[in-house]
Parts: sequence; structure tokens; C-alpha cells
Amino acid sequence: MLNSLALVLAGAALIAGCNAKKGEEGQKPAKSSEEVLAEVSGATITTEDFKKELENLPPYLKPMTETAEGKKEMLETMVIRELILQQAKKDGIDKSQLVADKLEDIKKRLVVEAYLKKKVEEQSNISDADLQKFYDENKDKFKSGDQIKASHILVKDEKLAQEILGKLKAGGSFEELAKKNSMDSAGAKGGDLGWFSKGSMLPEFEKAAFSLKEGETSGIVKTKFGFHIIKLTGKRAAGQRAFAEVKDQIKAALLPTKQQEVFQKLKDELKKSSKYTIKEDVLKKMDGSGDGADKDKQPEAPKSAPPAPEKK
Repeated sequence: MLNSLALVLAGAALIAGCNAKKGEEGQKPAKSSEEVLAEVSGATITTEDFKKELENLPPYLKPMTETAEGKKEMLETMVIRELILQQAKKDGIDKSQLVADKLEDIKKRLVVEAYLKKKVEEQSNISDADLQKFYDENKDKFKSGDQIKASHILVKDEKLAQEILGKLKAGGSFEELAKKNSMDSAGAKGGDLGWFSKGSMLPEFEKAAFSLKEGETSGIVKTKFGFHIIKLTGKRAAGQRAFAEVKDQIKAALLPTKQQEVFQKLKDELKKSSKYTIKEDVLKKMDGSGDGADKDKQPEAPKSAPPAPEKK
């Protein structure tokens, strides 16, 4: 059954995404490519609004909207949210100082975040030569035992697992069924678990996975997490991993440090090119430790920097 409360909470968090077609000058017509799904007191919710809403849902909620009943629940959530928004505007909430202050704060944070993201991404490139150098100097780190690559579909209910297995035997797409049904984070990637060696998975899961032939799908495998259906998608023997195989892995490992270096450099440059003072006496007053003296002091460099923006 669709978790209505979860959808309402998700909808409230994404209220800006509703985008009902009604502005200050009255109702705006939907684009020719859009169809109206609902009319809400003069506003409209279109097929495009609905698609955008689905895109903004967290991965774990998306499977709930695959059924007709789920889609209807989703649309009703959007309708209720639009009604709340309209009533809030009638009550003047949208023009309140509290909302204005919050919007200004959000705007500042978004601008800072966008600026940092742009600067860090522009300057955080790691060349292939640097990646190759790291590989050559750390070859021992890239040896492994026998490895396999597998995907799985994980569900709590054995009956559902049986139904999914039946669909797979009838020619259903493993990746699509994983996206719709798997309850773990790998579901969003079609169930892909990547490469792993023996000893890194639960014994029951590992035994079943390593016994499969490449391209083969298992039966139902029970573990403490639920019921799995496993598909083996690759095998490779023990030995030294080639540079091409681990290039992305090296980049992912080096990128956070590189981003932190770029952020630190940017921060130092801004401090050198700007004029500012910190009122330490006022700061001390806030915790009751100040003596009330009025003096300005040039700031010392912070001991630590905030984390660099997340990579894409």
C-alpha cells in the first residue's frame, strides 16, 4: 500500500515543485504539449508538473508511484498542497516577515553554494597523468582476489519475490524490476552492486552469487535483510587490476582532497583581497567572557575549513 503520510511529507518538502499554473495576473494556460490533470480553484496541475514532481521524489518513494493507485495518491497530494498554498496566501502568510527572512536566508545559501560549486568544479580537474602517476606509485593497492560483479533485487515479502522471479523468467527486465521493487539504494541503479570479492557480503548471498554463471539469475536467496534475487553480470580472476579498470576509483579517492585544496586556496585569496574585521570583544560578550573593551582585531586564519561541495 502506498505510504500516504510519507508522500505528504515529501510533498511538503518540495512545495516549490508543485508549480500550479496560476500567477499574479490570473490563470496561465498550459503549454500545448501539456495536459491538465487537475483544476484547483482556478489553478491547474499539468502532466509536466506531475513529471517534475516525480523527478524530485527521493528514490525510495518513486516505486510507490508506479501503480495507478500510487499515481492518484501522488496527484491528490499535489492538489492538497496547492489548496494549502492558496489558503496560506489568503491569510497573508506568503507576505509575512518570517517567510521573507527565510527566503532571504535560503537565497544567500544557494548563491554561496552555486558559487563554490562552480569554482571548485572548474579548478578540481585531475589529469590522466596524475591518475597514472598515483597508480604507478601504488600498484600494491590495486591487487585483488577473484571478484564478481552482481545486481540484486531485495524485497521483504517472499510472495513478492516469487512474483518478481516469475516476471524475470517470462522475459522481464532485471534492471527495471529492480528500480520498481528493490528496497535498498542499489535499486535506483537497476540493482547494481558493483565488483566485490569473497568475504565482503553476507555468507548466504555470497555463496549464491559466486555459484552463478555470468549472465545467470539466481532463485530466491534469504538473508537477514529479506529476500534477494541475484544476477551475475561479470567475473574477473585474481591479480593486478589494470589502470583502465581502477582509473575512476583513483579519481574518486583523490577528488575530495583536490576539492579541499581548491577551496582552501579560494578562501585564502578572498581573505587577502578583501578588507574585514572581527569584533572579538563583541563575540566574547555573547558567551559572557568579554570585558566590554571596544577594539578591532584582524582575524586569524581558521583552524579548519568547511567541507568542500559534494562532487556530482
